[in-house]
Amino acid sequence: MDVLAERLDVKLREWKPATASLVRQQVTEIIDLADRDVLDIMQSRSVEQEVLNLLDEPTTR
Repeated sequence: MDVLAERLDVKLREWKPATASLVRQQVTEIIDLADRDVLDIMQSRSVEQEVLNLLDEPTTR
């Protein structure tokens, strides 16, 4: 088994049930996107947050 899969397996047993359920849902979504070869069009959360931060900055004149 891949090291990442092993780590995920351990963590899923350690986390609270609600957290583990959310992670399972998100990992399933990522796998589905990868199967459809559309991961490259999905914006990363960090890029999205960067844009939101830029929009929140006060404008200087």
